Amino acid sequence: MSFEKLGVMKQLLGAINDLGYKNPTTVQTRAIPLVFANSDIFATAQTGTGKTAAFGLPMIQCLRSHSDNADREIRGLILSPTRELSIQIHEDLQNYAKYMKLSIAILVGGKDIESQQKILKKGVDIVIATPGRILEHVENGLSLKSIEIFVLDEADRMLDMGFVKEIRKIHPILPKRHQTLLFSATYSDKVRKLSKLLLTKPAFIEATKRNTTVDTINQKIYLVDRERKAELLAYIIGSRNFRQVLVFTKTKASADELIIELKKDGLKCGVIHGDKTQAKRLKTLNEFKEGKIKVLVATDIASRGLDIEHLPYVINYELPSIPEDYIHRVGRTGRAGRNGEAISLIDIYEKYDIKEVENLIGIKIPQETIEGFEPDPTIRRKDIENIKLKSEHKKQEKKRVTKKAPKKTTAKSLKVTKKKRKTTKRD
Repeated sequence: MSFEKLGVMKQLLGAINDLGYKNPTTVQTRAIPLVFANSDIFATAQTGTGKTAAFGLPMIQCLRSHSDNADREIRGLILSPTRELSIQIHEDLQNYAKYMKLSIAILVGGKDIESQQKILKKGVDIVIATPGRILEHVENGLSLKSIEIFVLDEADRMLDMGFVKEIRKIHPILPKRHQTLLFSATYSDKVRKLSKLLLTKPAFIEATKRNTTVDTINQKIYLVDRERKAELLAYIIGSRNFRQVLVFTKTKASADELIIELKKDGLKCGVIHGDKTQAKRLKTLNEFKEGKIKVLVATDIASRGLDIEHLPYVINYELPSIPEDYIHRVGRTGRAGRNGEAISLIDIYEKYDIKEVENLIGIKIPQETIEGFEPDPTIRRKDIENIKLKSEHKKQEKKRVTKKAPKKTTAKSLKVTKKKRKTTKRD
């Protein structure tokens, strides 16, 4: 299958040829014809499988401008959870549309809202935005009544970040007749529930098995005591001469602490997290892409939307709080069919967390130790007992609550049933 056979027009074919695209990925092959057919889509696919082109190419073709009317209203809206992802989508769409007459704007926080309003007044066909910022513009008079195609990218991440209220506010102000394309890296009950609210008779695309990591990623675990993680990380990067590595921490504090330790070891590194300004984060990210810094330390703010070409290594310095975020983190490597390596440094406290990750992705990740960094077995035995006691206490507490719950539930349900029966008799 080729992009031409999928119905992609000549101007777009020229642009994607310039980008080095040859054959469409699975999600692109399945999604593009459905967008052309005006179908709503619910698509799940792993990160790095070409989702942006799957909705971006047909969206541009469907909304290509035939008018010089400066007052034209927005006809395409793409919502994404973070500024970084929005910037990446905007860059991709600009590249796709470079041979076409189409105006594409980005509306994200951290930028002057007045300057964004000036751009909108000139006439825009497609807008890429974060939920909060698009609502700010709506409150200032921006109309979404002409939207023809609405895209919700990284829907699972939107929900994890608490954007469901914003999405529920945006949905009713869109025109009744519009096409909705929902893309998600993972499949969950929350995403399914959201899809029922937004989509009408959608086509379901499952490009890969649910909640799995890309086959081209070699995953491994190194067991180590917590206080020696930074030392081991520096050893791995230095001894193996990693030229470019993305390292994830759970918190901003641990990211800042880790950077100090890595710099002591002479590694050129940078950090991005929520306390850094957007300008600083973008500057650090560009330095990483250009090879000016070897190690980029990041919190989960960077696990989505980072498109770093040929990124060979991802290291989980700490496991994420949400198992699904492991998939997004390691998905920064092994993109577009390339090989990648994902390493997790696991201490005693994360032993049970990694089991949750393995249950989610459906594979057992190989565990190893590195000579000189073997975990202290005494600490291990002591901490295992503490963890087991806490786990047992939680189970007992859960049983106690469960025993009490049915009586209340039954009483409530009986009252509701009686009320419904009375109403039926009156009708």
